[in-house]
Amino acid sequence: MQCLAMFWTDSIGFQCGKTITANVNLSLRQLLQLCFSTLHCIFTNIFSKVYSWTAGAERLQQKDARDDKTPDQKKSNQSTTIPTSVNYHFLRTCNYKCGFCFHTAKTSFVLPLDEAKRGLKLLKESGMEKINFSGGEPFLHDKGEYLGKLVQYSKQDLQLPSVSIVSNGSLIKEKWFQKYGDYLDILAISCDSFDEETNRLIDRSQGRKSHLDNLYKIRSWCQQYKVFQCLLIDGENVGENALREAERFVISNQQFQEFLDRHSSIGCLVPESNEKMRNSYLILDEYMRFLDCREGRKDPSKSILDVGVKEAICFSGFDEKMFLKRGGKYLWSKADMKLEW
Repeated sequence: MQCLAMFWTDSIGFQCGKTITANVNLSLRQLLQLCFSTLHCIFTNIFSKVYSWTAGAERLQQKDARDDKTPDQKKSNQSTTIPTSVNYHFLRTCNYKCGFCFHTAKTSFVLPLDEAKRGLKLLKESGMEKINFSGGEPFLHDKGEYLGKLVQYSKQDLQLPSVSIVSNGSLIKEKWFQKYGDYLDILAISCDSFDEETNRLIDRSQGRKSHLDNLYKIRSWCQQYKVFQCLLIDGENVGENALREAERFVISNQQFQEFLDRHSSIGCLVPESNEKMRNSYLILDEYMRFLDCREGRKDPSKSILDVGVKEAICFSGFDEKMFLKRGGKYLWSKADMKLEW
């Protein structure tokens, strides 16, 4: 209110002084009419501004009230979410340092295998149908054995309809598939370019080792290509405490659409803009905490191992409508696709 009064006092004083000076020789009646007209104009403007300020203040109070709510109050406003499809980033370490990465090696922690299995069982009991293992690079830890055992447990013991992996493809070995391939439904490979120089520019490389050599071996496995925009996440690839600087990879929505238009003839291309991607994935970190990205950063819930899935998922920021809109529920079981490794 002080700011509003100070602003209008200055403005009114200037206007009244100018008006009176310009009409000093007017008759008394004209002067009175002018004064009444000026006062009417002034009070009309004041009441209009006060009304606008009051409405704005009310909206601000409502926002502050939402922000000031306790975690329990915030949780009570969210309907129960079923974790149909979950992305478990069980480690953050990676053999690459891609400049745009939004889940960087801020810790080297990996849950003991039994604890990870316990968390997966909790998710299954809460309605999970699909688990996707990611990182970091999931094949890095224990030469892929830890990952393989989680994949096997998810399919064989939990009997999940769909088990998938997202990998950069550099560490995948044929013998891994001989041992664990029967338990895997989908393998997703991150591939930004089949041009080696482009990969070096974005730091998708490891020393002098070619990133493409192994990708050529597994490219024929892929039946679908997803295309993402560079997503900025504070503390991960942008901001003071980030391990990457991804601003140089950011493109506008228009540029993204132009890219899609140029490649519209590719029938297996599945685009996901930042709008579709940001909140439509249920993400678990290495401690099995859901990550809420609505504020442009990753705000963790408590671990499902400590408070259970129902409690933790209320703080996930998950947008189930966008999940369905982007086609998050699809034919994701190898049995339904009638595929064999």
